[in-house]
Amino acid sequence: MTVEQAGEYLGTGTRFVRRLITERRISFVKIGKYVRLERSALDALVDAGRVHSQR
Repeated sequence: MTVEQAGEYLGTGTRFVRRLITERRISFVKIGKYVRLERSALDALVDAGRVHSQR
């Protein structure tokens, strides 16, 4: 998916997604000048940041 689509999927702006890419905190594919992200990579990012309750 595109950076714009990833921002919508995560509920954030494109700037945040681009920062994740720049900081290499998320895997991506670069095709020419275009950057594409996999939904599974976004899901992994969300799961890594998930905080579980102690109940």
